[in-house]
Formats: sequence, C-alpha cells, structure tokens
Amino acid sequence: MEKLIGILQLKDILNNFPRTVKFCFAYGSAAFKQMNNQSNNMIDLIFVVRNANQWHAENLKLNPKHYAQPLKLFGHKAITNVQEKWGAKIYYNTLVKMPQGYMIKYGVISEVSLIEDLLDWTDIYLAGRLHKPVKILVEPNEYSQLRTALVQNLHSAVHAALLLLPQHFTEVEFYKVIAGLSYNGDFRMTFGENKEKVSNIVLPQLTYFRQLYSPILHHFENCVDIPKSENMTVTCHQDTSPATKIHHLNQLPRTLQVKLVRAWSQGPRSKDTEDCLRAIAYDPDCGEILDDCLRKIVWRSSVTQSLKGIITAGFMKSIQYTAAKVMKMFQTNSQITPLPKLEPSQSKVERIVESVKDQAQSKETDKRIE
Repeated sequence: MEKLIGILQLKDILNNFPRTVKFCFAYGSAAFKQMNNQSNNMIDLIFVVRNANQWHAENLKLNPKHYAQPLKLFGHKAITNVQEKWGAKIYYNTLVKMPQGYMIKYGVISEVSLIEDLLDWTDIYLAGRLHKPVKILVEPNEYSQLRTALVQNLHSAVHAALLLLPQHFTEVEFYKVIAGLSYNGDFRMTFGENKEKVSNIVLPQLTYFRQLYSPILHHFENCVDIPKSENMTVTCHQDTSPATKIHHLNQLPRTLQVKLVRAWSQGPRSKDTEDCLRAIAYDPDCGEILDDCLRKIVWRSSVTQSLKGIITAGFMKSIQYTAAKVMKMFQTNSQITPLPKLEPSQSKVERIVESVKDQAQSKETDKRIE
C-alpha cells in the first residue's frame, strides 16, 4: 500500500489547474491497490466543470504543453467541440508530467454530461468508473444535482447486478458483477487489458466496495439478503420472481431501457416500454438480454472514445500509452496481497451517500435533466 498516492499529494496536483472544478476524483491503480500490479502507475484524474469552454481556455494558458498538436492550435473552442461531440463527452490529456514528479492522465467533462451518464447510462463510461471506489478530491456542492445523480448511479448498478445474478451468489460475486458492468463489451478487454482486471480490482478492495454500497443496500432489503459477515464468500439470496424483476427493470436507466425494448421488439418499432419490460421479466433469458444490451452501450462508447484519444493525445502519445497498457497486460505476479482493513473514519463517498440516501428513492423512468 505504500506505493499508493495519498489524498494530500493528489490535492497538491490540483494546484496546477484552474480552480473552477466542481467535482474531482482519482481512480485506477495509482489510487487503489490492484492485484498483479506492482509498478509505479500513472495517476488517473477526472475534472468535472460547469463550463468546459471556459475551463479549457484557462487551462490552455496555464498548461499549453498538456494539449497535443495540432488540436491545441485551433484553440479552446475546437477542443470543447471535440470533447462534447465525440465519444463519451470527455476530453483526456495523457502522459502529462507534473512539477511534483507524478505522471498523470486527466479527463475533463461537463457537469451536465456527467449527470446525464450517471442517470441515463448514455455511455456507462464515467458512470461505470463511479460504480467502483474512487478518491474524491473535490466534493460537489451540496446543492448540485451531481450528489443525487452519484447515488442514483449506485442504485442502478445494484438493480442491474441483481438481474444478472442467480438466486444464490456470494458477496464477492456481487461486487464483481457490479465492477464488470462497464468492462463487459469494452473492446479494450480483448487486447490491451488484463483479462482478470475485474478480479484484480475487486479482491483487494472488498472492504471499500462494502463501504460504498452498504448504505445503498438498505433500500434493497425486501428483495435481497446479503448477510453481515466478515466472510464475503457467505451465500447471499435474492428474490428472483418476475414481480421483483419487473421492479428492477423499471428502475434501470433510460438508455438501457430503450435498448431492452428494442431488443425485445427486434428493432426500433414503437412498443410500450412497460409492457416490454414486463414480458422480459418473465423471459428465462432476462439476464442474457440485459447483458447483451449493456455490452452494446459499452462497446460503442469504448470504441468511439478510444478513437477520439488518438486525436486528443496525439499519435506519438497514443502509441506510447497503448504500449504501456500492453506491457501492463503481460505483467504476471502470483503474490496475493492482504486485504486492506476497513478504516474507522467515514469516507467522503460514504458521507455523500448518507447525505442524500433519503432523497434517492426509486426514480421515475422518465427522469430527465432540466
């Protein structure tokens, strides 16, 4: 654990950027321990901003070398257009060497785009990142819709995971399914990522997953029983009746519901959403239909965002970054890392969950961003 970057060091990095960030978090192997990964890793950061155009204008003045040629020559407006019109509406600068000596990759996304992904799973890109533990460096304002959207995203992950799981499962399997929601279908998992990535993320972070989802699971006590035990391989049980499946399906994000209706209707023909979801709930292949729809969303966003990365990072950095990923994939280390102990202090993510969990009741399926 001594190789992980601490909160204070991460916050120090933020001093190099415009201060108008509304929400910021670190993720990945430099922030949280992963199995079979002993290298000094690049730090992954996400900056959520209110006005992407203004933020890039300020950042171009502060950090012009972070942006690749020739895109930066066209200015902040062109950068913002690439960010918001291509891929998953996020703009990455990668392999950036900071004055503190760290190598970082940072993504910039507008607050509206992130909220849309969290609520509707338009891309399950950053929504998927936030299904897993992250280190929050800048908390969203207490009046921001982001706070509720972050919690709703976790609720959606639980609804989807329970539909994909059988009647009996273990807590470890539960968190593996959640962590895998945004990896299944990702074309990078076929080449460039470790095939055991999900396990390598979940196993060392089990206590952090439990911290993150414990407040959420209070809302699911009527349909799933996850025993409170230090042994996370103890058998859990869930109600898999059609009535419960209908409930889960009705609470899924809008984009996923649209995909499910089209899959059931065998095309874009207009069908009543409620009737289709009810029929899917009675189908023995309900989980497989859902999995296929999730994969299609993830596949599209992973391909388009990766192609976009060639432009935003530049050709040479793209080659360098991809080569590093491939080398990382071939790393082998059979040493099992002890699981971290649960910290007595309440994490920031848990505080956010606690602050809005009473507001995060079952949302209407037509909930939209104003």
